[in-house]
Amino acid sequence: MAGPYLQQPSFLLATLKADCVNKPFAQRCHDLETVIEEFPAKELHGIFPWLVESIFGSLDGVIVGWNLRCLQGRTNPTEYSVALDFLDPSGPMMKLVYKLQAEEYRYDFPVSYLPGPVKASIQEQVLPECSLYHNKVQFTSSGGLDLNLALNPFEYYMFYFAISLITQKNSPITHHISPSNSAYFILVDTYLKCFLPTEGSVLPPPSSNPGGAIPSPTPRSPAVPFTSYGMHHTSLLKRHIAHQPSVNADPASQEIWRSETLLQIFVEMWLHHYSLEMYQKMQSPHVKLEVLHYRLSISSKHHGSPAQSSYQALHAYQESFKPTEEHVLVVRLLVKHLHAFSNSLKPEPLSPSAHSHTASPLEEFKRVVIPRFVQQKLYIFLQHCFGHWPLDASFRAVLEMWLSYLQPWRYAPEKPPQTAELLPRSVSEKWAAFIQENLLMYTKLFVGFLNRTLRTDLVSPKNALMVFRVAKVFAQPNLAEMILKGEQLFLEPELVIPHRQHRLFMTPTLGGSYLSSWPPTITDASFKVKSHVYSLEGQDFQYKQMFGTEVRNLVLKLAQLICQAQQTAKSISDHSAETMASHSFFSWFKFTPSEMNGSYTGNDLDEIGQDSIKKTDEYLEKALEYLCQIFKLNEAQLTQMMMKCGTAQDENGKKQLPDCIESEDGLILTPLGRYQMINGLRRFDVQYQGDTELQPIRSYENATLVRLLYRLSSALNERFAEQMVALCSREDFIGRFCCYHLTNPHFVHKIRYSPVLKDRTNQNWGPRISLRFLASYRTLISLLMLYFIASWFSIGPVGCTFIILFSYFLYAVIMTFFFEGRKPHEH
Repeated sequence: MAGPYLQQPSFLLATLKADCVNKPFAQRCHDLETVIEEFPAKELHGIFPWLVESIFGSLDGVIVGWNLRCLQGRTNPTEYSVALDFLDPSGPMMKLVYKLQAEEYRYDFPVSYLPGPVKASIQEQVLPECSLYHNKVQFTSSGGLDLNLALNPFEYYMFYFAISLITQKNSPITHHISPSNSAYFILVDTYLKCFLPTEGSVLPPPSSNPGGAIPSPTPRSPAVPFTSYGMHHTSLLKRHIAHQPSVNADPASQEIWRSETLLQIFVEMWLHHYSLEMYQKMQSPHVKLEVLHYRLSISSKHHGSPAQSSYQALHAYQESFKPTEEHVLVVRLLVKHLHAFSNSLKPEPLSPSAHSHTASPLEEFKRVVIPRFVQQKLYIFLQHCFGHWPLDASFRAVLEMWLSYLQPWRYAPEKPPQTAELLPRSVSEKWAAFIQENLLMYTKLFVGFLNRTLRTDLVSPKNALMVFRVAKVFAQPNLAEMILKGEQLFLEPELVIPHRQHRLFMTPTLGGSYLSSWPPTITDASFKVKSHVYSLEGQDFQYKQMFGTEVRNLVLKLAQLICQAQQTAKSISDHSAETMASHSFFSWFKFTPSEMNGSYTGNDLDEIGQDSIKKTDEYLEKALEYLCQIFKLNEAQLTQMMMKCGTAQDENGKKQLPDCIESEDGLILTPLGRYQMINGLRRFDVQYQGDTELQPIRSYENATLVRLLYRLSSALNERFAEQMVALCSREDFIGRFCCYHLTNPHFVHKIRYSPVLKDRTNQNWGPRISLRFLASYRTLISLLMLYFIASWFSIGPVGCTFIILFSYFLYAVIMTFFFEGRKPHEH
């Protein structure tokens, strides 16, 4: 869409808004590309906020925008490719961003839409520790909650892009859409690869002025002074430039701010969602004291009550945060790329002096990207998910994100030898530092996973798979030993460290002379582990050892639960096999004893099949083997546990009753018994004790036919009762035939030896005709199919009826001979 430069921005904006209604998507993007190329930055400045909102949706979620989270190439290939090209790092939209960036325009972003802890702290006039918010808060004349962030175009664009994953979560998403194939997911991956490259440097932005550089934001002083909410980390770019003799000599030093800004925005928007109290708990004591002094100092300057403002901010944050599965998948993509980005760090030169002169800002960024920008917020985010995620199979997304973070060696550039691909890879000692500096990620979250697993149904194949995945990861050779070494370093006594000194953790250079009584390497490693634990959990944290007695008992409980689940899966498999073996031609009509007496001893696996039961058993067996390797479990103890679980099966292979206690009112379920019933591990053998003809109508039966056939069979039984009794009393084959097919031996046996049932049953329990099986939908469909087949082969209805009756008679004769010598209760 070309136009003269004399057009006013308001007219340009009105024209573009009209195009959104009247033109197709591809044409609109083409027109926007033309506008971006031809119009100057002064006129594009007016349409930029509207364009960003029309793409990513409004912050309140009312405007959906392009709905990138639902846009997929399989369903909308044209719009998918056009949107990706338009939003590509080298596409028209980013050209617009850089065009406005060169003019140093600023755009307001409401503080009220920031993550909860950040919003609450800014509203309390306490500046968050992230440098992303420094010198950007703008206060209105009225003060209070009406605050904005003054962002440059790149920040404004990325803020909207990142937060649309949160604000647009209520948009309609169909079930067949895969989040990992959406345009949003692909764009996240593209931006990460562009601004956090694993090879080479960050590509320079396209600019109309080849010799000019895109400036970083100009600092602005806030209207009201802030205190720091945490330790203020200076920007890598500023620190590097301060040591560089010439900025223009290294173009990467001018563009590293985009990498740092992108990562900070992604981390803040996606991970900074947890309780304000927990975030404050992680701050060092002197920072808390500084915040307290600041609040006391401003309390005398305002007529309003600071406590009221603090209460309002905290109340505003108390909204429940429930991350979606798509949110977790995007965070996992971020974690995987950051591992690859960090592992692409060039080997340090042998000479320290050479390193100080040759290290680029991008290399410095790779060195600190995970511990400085990601570790703390990801740890609390995972804790939140472990504690609040539903106990279902959707937790697999959180689990895989956690396991991805725990295994940075999977994203290292070196590849294992081809001969060792089938063998488990041993974790190299070079990862010991990462494991020690992320000890809580391995130990405390593992304990959290154990507590979740003990409350889930391990007979489910998906839950069994999750246990198998975690056990397999932690059973990697040398990993458990390195975790144990990290715990030992944390538990080392503080012989010469001054009281509480290690909990301030100002800089790593504190481990100097006063630690000389210990071996230098061990001392430095011990200090780093303690620094990691106390910085994440606070100075009063009581550490629970992963290889201690308490966690070992949890593992033994899990092993016992695995054994019980294996036995349950085995009994389900045996029951299914017996049922399949006992099925006859007429059992397809739903005319089977187990269904007619109302009993059911199955599980959800009955609907899944034998293959899934086999997978469950394999997953649990391997998981138990891995747990034995990790925790060095006693084989004799495990054997005794498995034998104990084996004795839980009675002589018929059925499960024991749930755990109960006897009382005056009968059996009462214990908490263990309730857990066993909820998870399908055990159940009471509840069967229908009345007349099978009077059972509730099933879902596979026609209610009208059931009632009509009952009346018909009752009339026949009343009319021919004496004749049927006489036939069943005969001692020849006819007597045995009628006795087997006109009586219910199991029901007769129960009534005969149960006075209660005998008194309650008013029906005649002698020989009788039952026609209820004809009310089954499957029976009706089968009869219709047989009649269609008969008509196809020119067999009349009479002939077809004769074939059916003859087949049933032949089946009845065979069953009579088969059960001729059996007792009634064995039928």
